[in-house]
Amino acid sequence: MRKSIVLLTVAASFAAVASAADRPPNIVIIFADDMGYGDLGCYGHPSIRTPNLDRMAAQGMRFTDFYCGASVCTPSRAALMTGRYAPRCGMASDKRRVLFPTSKGGLQADEVTIAEILKKQGYATHAIGKWHLGHLPQYLPTSHGFDTYFGIPYSNDMDRLAAKGPKGRAAFLEPRVEYWNCPLMRGTEVVERPAEQTTITRRYTEEAVKFIKQDKDRPFFIYLAHNLPHVPLFRHKEFEGRSLRGLYGDVIEEIDWSVGQVLEAIREQGLEKDTVVWFTSDNGPWLIFNDHGGSAGPLFEGKGCSWEGGQRVPGIAWGPGRIPAGRITSELASTLDFLPTAAALAGAKPPTDRTLDGYDLTAFITGKTDKSPRDRFFYYRDEAIYAVRQGPYKAHFTTRSAYGPDKPVKHDPPLLFHLGVDPGEKWNVASQHPDVVERLIKLAGEQDAGLKAPPSQLENENIK
Repeated sequence: MRKSIVLLTVAASFAAVASAADRPPNIVIIFADDMGYGDLGCYGHPSIRTPNLDRMAAQGMRFTDFYCGASVCTPSRAALMTGRYAPRCGMASDKRRVLFPTSKGGLQADEVTIAEILKKQGYATHAIGKWHLGHLPQYLPTSHGFDTYFGIPYSNDMDRLAAKGPKGRAAFLEPRVEYWNCPLMRGTEVVERPAEQTTITRRYTEEAVKFIKQDKDRPFFIYLAHNLPHVPLFRHKEFEGRSLRGLYGDVIEEIDWSVGQVLEAIREQGLEKDTVVWFTSDNGPWLIFNDHGGSAGPLFEGKGCSWEGGQRVPGIAWGPGRIPAGRITSELASTLDFLPTAAALAGAKPPTDRTLDGYDLTAFITGKTDKSPRDRFFYYRDEAIYAVRQGPYKAHFTTRSAYGPDKPVKHDPPLLFHLGVDPGEKWNVASQHPDVVERLIKLAGEQDAGLKAPPSQLENENIK
C-alpha cells in the first residue's frame, strides 16, 4: 500500500512538472518613461539605489547595448507594441513628434499588437500606466487586445493648467498635482482628474500585483508602463528624501520598489519558473530639465535625438525557469524584438502579412545561443533614418540636437563611430574605414527603399 502511495506521489509530481513545462510563460513588460542608460545601480549610477533591479539583473540577463524603437514617447511605444519601426505604422511625424490631447489619430486597428497575439493564445492581457498611442476610445488599449486598462492616456505633463502655479519651467521644477489636468482612466472611462500623481506609481504596482494573483492559473501578459520619471516628477510620501540624487532619485527608487513588488508577487504565487519579465525605458533621459532629468552615463546626449543617449537604454530580462542567471551581453537587442519573442514564447506565430523589424530572441535569452539574431539597428528621428548601427560601427547620416531651433546637419561622408571603443561618440573614424561607411550607406538605403509609410496619425490635418 505504501509503495502505491509513493508511486502515485511521484507520478503526480512528474505530471505537475510536465504541466508547468507545457504552459506558455507569463510575460511582463515594465516600461519606464524617460529613464536614462545610467540611472540604475547595475548600470553604474553612484547615488541612486536600485537593489531590486540590480538583483533582477544578477538573476537574469543584462544588456549593455539595448535600444528603444525611437527617442520620444509615441513612436517608441508604437514600435514596442507592433514590432515595427513607427513610420511603418503611421506613428511618426516630422511636424508633431508625439500625440497630444488635441490629436485625433492613434494606432490603427489593422496593426497587430503583442496583446492581440497573446490573447488569441488564451492569455489574460492587462495594460497599466501610460499608453500614448491615442486617447480616443478606438485607440485605447481595450481596442488593441487588452482585456483591461488602468492608466493615463498620454504624458503626465500634458493638460497643463496655465492659470495655476508659476509660469513656464518653474511649474515643472516645483510641481504640484493641481498644476495639471491629466486624466486617469479605467477602461475607456475617466475615473480621476487630475490624476493624483504622488500615489500613481504605487497604484500601478497594486494593479499589477492584483492581476498576478488573479490570473495565476492561466497565462497572463502585463504591460506596466510607468509614466515616470517623465517630468513633472512625483513620488509617494514614503520616498520623500530617500535618495542622495534628490527628487529624481526618489522617483527612480520608488520605481525600483515597484519592480521588487512585482517580482515578489510572482514568487509568492510560485510563478517564477513560468514567467518572463522585461525591464526597459521608452527613450533616454530628458536632459533639458537638468537635475529633474536623468543620466545617459557614458553616452552622448539624451531623449529626442539619434545619438546613443537618446535610444540606448537599460535592458534587463528575468525568468528563472528559462533565462540563465548572471549573463551580461553586448549583443544587440531592442524593444522591437518583444513582439516576435513573446509570440515564440507563447507558441504563436507573428503576423506574416506585413514587414516586422523585430527578431525572435528566444534562443538567445534562454542560453541556447550566445549570439543575438539582431545585427543591425536603424535610428529613426521621426520619419527619417538619421543613423544606422551594424556590429560595433554606427554611421550618422544626419545629426541634430534633441531640442532647439537648429536645423538638421547632413554628413557626406557620414560620421562613423566604433561604439565598443567609443560609446560617447567622440572620435569620427570614417576616413579609416571607408568600406564600413559604404556598407552602412547601402544598408540604410535598402531599409529606406523597403519602408512604405502610411499617412502620419500624429498630424491632425491628415486625419479624417
